[in-house]
Amino acid sequence: MRAVGVVLGCLSALLGVLYFLAAGTALGAFLLWPRTRPYALEILVAGARRLTALERGRRRVFFGDRFPDAYETSGRRLLRYLAVRGWTGLVCGIVLGLLAFGVVLAGLLARGLARGTLGWEELLTQLLLGGVLLFLDVQGLYALAALDARLARECFGPSEGELLRRRIDELAVSRAAVVQAVDAERRRIERDLHDGVQQRLVALAMLLGRARRSRDRDPGQAEALLEQAHREAREVLSELRDVAWRVYPSALDALGLEEALGGVAQRCAVPLRVRYEAGDEPLPRPVETAAYFVVSEAVTNAAKHSSASAVAVRVSRDGPLLTVRVEDDGTGGADPAGGGLTGLRSRVAALDGVLRIDSPLGGPTTLVAELPCA
Repeated sequence: MRAVGVVLGCLSALLGVLYFLAAGTALGAFLLWPRTRPYALEILVAGARRLTALERGRRRVFFGDRFPDAYETSGRRLLRYLAVRGWTGLVCGIVLGLLAFGVVLAGLLARGLARGTLGWEELLTQLLLGGVLLFLDVQGLYALAALDARLARECFGPSEGELLRRRIDELAVSRAAVVQAVDAERRRIERDLHDGVQQRLVALAMLLGRARRSRDRDPGQAEALLEQAHREAREVLSELRDVAWRVYPSALDALGLEEALGGVAQRCAVPLRVRYEAGDEPLPRPVETAAYFVVSEAVTNAAKHSSASAVAVRVSRDGPLLTVRVEDDGTGGADPAGGGLTGLRSRVAALDGVLRIDSPLGGPTTLVAELPCA
């Protein structure tokens, strides 16, 4: 298939050269006159579009290339592609002709060897020269095929420069989103400590102070206050442990992602079923962390906001891609632009991953995160 595509490429290159010669002859004067130049250039580009459409089809059929349908190519780029493609295609045709000529000479050499009319010295000389020419022909074909593929990518799809600029823009946006997500996470932790743990510690200090003052006057009341302070201390420790788990679970480092997700299931307010199918191969630490927080945040949202009665989590790995899927049977209506989900999307995007959310009103809500492991 590829050999046929190369031969057809030589023919289409000849067609492109003939088109430029004919169009240049017919439109040359109009291209030189400023008043008629735009119209003549429009006619020239229209013909070039038809020829490049044939080239695009040839690359798709014989080489399996896939180009974005919505990508718009400028007329100047089309003309440049057709011009360069014409000359490289003609050079490829010359190389193929030399290769065919070499095959004919090899056949004559084999015929002379079979008849015994060819001496060993002449045979070795012909083999050496033929081997060098064959090597040069094959290398030339490989180089021309690579050039043809690169020209097609630059014309029919984003060029390497465009891809690099897009990647820089994506990294800049991802960096800003990560900074915002980290700042939002810091504020949330500060709020949890201030509104939860700090208030409980103040209440604990007040209980202990009352118990100390009542120690001599009313030992019974002091004992009751100490018992209440003890319960308050246990609750403070429990809440502080929950805050620490939300910051970063220690089980993730010690036991791995599967056990850390088991801890999420134990602390979840609704029934949570976890299916871990990522295999025994260790995951990169950033991927484990992102997958854990995707599950933790999604489960927390389901328990707090969607009135869900059950949540299902499935973590699977397909080659270099880790997929985290969280489903709940709640009322739906999750806002993808909300603070929590925006932070998750930023965390996933920082790893070149994708986060998809499907939460119609009435439910159910499905959250899918795809994280590359490579």
